[in-house]
Amino acid sequence: MRAGKLTKAITLQRATTNVDANGTPVQTWADLASVRAELVQSTAQEFIRGWGTSTEAATIFRIRFLEGLTSADRVTYAAVAYDLKEIKELGRREGLELRCVARGPA
Repeated sequence: MRAGKLTKAITLQRATTNVDANGTPVQTWADLASVRAELVQSTAQEFIRGWGTSTEAATIFRIRFLEGLTSADRVTYAAVAYDLKEIKELGRREGLELRCVARGPA
């Protein structure tokens, strides 16, 4: 993996549960790591769902290998949060390919 291709800055986040002032557990996202990434592919599709239309942006990022990343985590890039759908190891622990989806109303 060439460093010159890692031109985008992304943040990996993990869900955590905190207790608010009223004692109620609240799920929040905590930063796990800020890394450089290569934006491989980005597509947008529109779907008709039971509740109406929605858009879905699929994006693939490549990063250097990072231990412990799971599909329960998420990626933020350019102020957009992406759910991790698939994590694929590249080579022998050289890098990771992150297949992500951002969903939103049409």
